Amino acid sequence: MKRKIVATIEARYASSRLPGKTLLKICGKPTLELIVERLKRSKFIDEIAIATTINPDCDAIESLAKRLNVGCFRGSEDDVLDRVLKTAKAYKADLIVEITGDETLIDPLLIDEVIDYYLKNDFDYVSNVLNRRYPRGLDTQIFSTSVLGKVAGLTNEPADRENVSLYIYEHPEKFKLGSVEAPEEFNHPDWRWTLDTKEDFEFLRTVYEALYPVKKYFNASDVLAFLKKNPHVLKINERIKQKAVR
Repeated sequence: MKRKIVATIEARYASSRLPGKTLLKICGKPTLELIVERLKRSKFIDEIAIATTINPDCDAIESLAKRLNVGCFRGSEDDVLDRVLKTAKAYKADLIVEITGDETLIDPLLIDEVIDYYLKNDFDYVSNVLNRRYPRGLDTQIFSTSVLGKVAGLTNEPADRENVSLYIYEHPEKFKLGSVEAPEEFNHPDWRWTLDTKEDFEFLRTVYEALYPVKKYFNASDVLAFLKKNPHVLKINERIKQKAVR
């Protein structure tokens, strides 16, 4: 029996480091729209739903979702776990592919690799971040709505509620975890392909402006090839430190 796979994108307007980052434009499009474009290339994802907040400043995100003809659910700003769970239930998801609004370079090929591994095995959770090798910003995680519902009843710790799947992968004694490992050429866990600061935005804009006009659906391998030819681009955000989860 086929299970409905919904990609949830956690996106909000507020951000301590870069407010409004999901609506900042690259190549004339909001970064959130670029993520949606890329997710639509997945051969497994049945529906895309943006999980945003009830805050008025997120009205523009809901309007964008309507224009892009994707789902949108508005919930708690701080309890992101609850927001994603309710989004999944609203769109009748059996399986959740968890994506954040920071992942402007997310690759549908890598997403499908993670989903395929989950579907062919018996895991509660599969991701490509358990043993971080990929550059930050290609993170893909999949788990069932029922598993996330179970987690919601097990923890009220602020870090767990803010970081949706944190409790799952920090408790391997309770959940069966599966890992998709990056090939050696992508073993650059210190690289930032994510959007959290103005330096990250400048990096992403540089990559997109070089690749997007030539190949709209460029993939992670294209980005890697570009950076190997233009190593100076990596210096744009190399000094940025990732915020700690706990």
